Amino acid sequence: MPNAAQSLVSILHRNGIDRVFCVPGESYLGIMDALLESPIDVVTARHEASAGFMAIADARLTGRPGVYAVSRGPGATNASIAIHTAEQDAVPLILIIGQIEKKDLRREAFQEIDYGRMFGGIAKWVAEAIDATQIPELTAKAVRIATSGTPGPVVLVIPEDLQFPEAPMPTEVVQQRRPAIPAPADIADVRALLEQAKRPLIIAGGGLDVPGGREALLGFAEAWNIPVAVSFRRQDLFPNAHRLYAGDLGLANPKKQIDAFQEADLILALGTRLGDITTQNYSFPDYPKPRQKLVHCHDDTRIIGQHFIAEVGIAAAPTALIAALDNAKPASEAAWTERLRGLYADYAAWKPKQAADGVVFGNVVDALNGILAEDGIIVADAGTFASHVYRHVPFHYPQRLLAPIAGAMGYGMPAAVAASLRHPDRQVICLVGDGGFLMTGSELITAIAGKLPVLVIVSNNNSYASIRIHQEKHYPGRVVATDLVNPDFIALAKAYGASTFKIERDADIAPVLRQALDTPGPRFIEVQASLEVYLPAVKASAAD
Repeated sequence: MPNAAQSLVSILHRNGIDRVFCVPGESYLGIMDALLESPIDVVTARHEASAGFMAIADARLTGRPGVYAVSRGPGATNASIAIHTAEQDAVPLILIIGQIEKKDLRREAFQEIDYGRMFGGIAKWVAEAIDATQIPELTAKAVRIATSGTPGPVVLVIPEDLQFPEAPMPTEVVQQRRPAIPAPADIADVRALLEQAKRPLIIAGGGLDVPGGREALLGFAEAWNIPVAVSFRRQDLFPNAHRLYAGDLGLANPKKQIDAFQEADLILALGTRLGDITTQNYSFPDYPKPRQKLVHCHDDTRIIGQHFIAEVGIAAAPTALIAALDNAKPASEAAWTERLRGLYADYAAWKPKQAADGVVFGNVVDALNGILAEDGIIVADAGTFASHVYRHVPFHYPQRLLAPIAGAMGYGMPAAVAASLRHPDRQVICLVGDGGFLMTGSELITAIAGKLPVLVIVSNNNSYASIRIHQEKHYPGRVVATDLVNPDFIALAKAYGASTFKIERDADIAPVLRQALDTPGPRFIEVQASLEVYLPAVKASAAD
């Protein structure tokens, strides 16, 4: 009969989980030993936050729960950033924590934490076993909860002494939840709204990042001739070069674009939670009652009506609603689709820029468009440099964008490792700032160890530039804590064992990118990037 740790690992494997990320710890030795005997691949990270970011990226690419395991106390606190990120990003994630022995619980023992209190506000579910026989049941439930409704993080806490007793594993342990189907009356109401609309707009969110979701969205938009705007950092949901792509709803949309969106007479919010950034801080659509007819379809009853009053609210899979809306009668006026497309095209067009203090990073991103593979994966860390990716890279599936919707710095390097592990035959390009790289850049050694062909491009402007921009806007001339003293990045990357390159002027961009792409194994490019290019307009605005 298997012990509890073996049952836990077996249930994960039976549910399609083939990789676990970890930082090893003495409080879950039993689970580590069970992993040794299983088909599951074990990836050792150099920090618990990195292990969590890796698991999140892996989940984004597979649709299955990302799993990471850490030790109690310090390990769990280091791991917490990924729980918050997964909750914000709506990614299925399971954190396994080895806990102190059961007999010592709630005695304030060495490295003890009450994880229900610690993670209760950000995890979908926190479970702590108090008997070995519970562990198979809790593991199965963790898989189910992480993937149902709005996907998110689950925390599974296993005291170290409960990992070794026998724990029989039931034959049927996981009940996969099937997405709900829209009611016929709801389908009829949506069809009637579509047939009446002259200026409809789709807002497409992460609920369509499922097998067949992108194809369904594209077919629906084309059949009904409806422009599509994607939610925050979901650019890879819809082909950006398509005539119906109207752009993304992010942090810096031009006012004239949002004003045009407001002229819609019908909004179809499909698979999006309509969070604060997508809705421009709850200003588009109007809060709480939109001026437009609003159809909100999301496979989670909690989301419908959470912020906005919908004309038709449907707690169902958006793909199911799309499939039911056949026999299309094209809804949009030609002038409407052309206008929205034109506004996006104007905003997305990149005009090369120069700066005295370094290379404008947008020039580098623009050059990437010529070399990004048809199935390339761009991983973008958080930071001002990444705004060029969201605005100027025309994604087309199977190209993928992996970026932290939560805005967590340090995501880039670990996520790139996970992406390359999952797809070693695909081009993986990691874009990260100097600040973010020094948070989790040590995972470059994980890429070296795995001989992963990751291309890392560091934008080095010696600054936490995003915060510097806010300082100049709100406290002009009063700069504190945002200037950075950085190491020699090239020497550092060489010490790790990567092939290294440097871009110091515009003339370097094309040849360095081509040379790096032609070099096997992990590659590292430092861009001596401009900071001032982001500041003049902010300073001028503050002066006015």
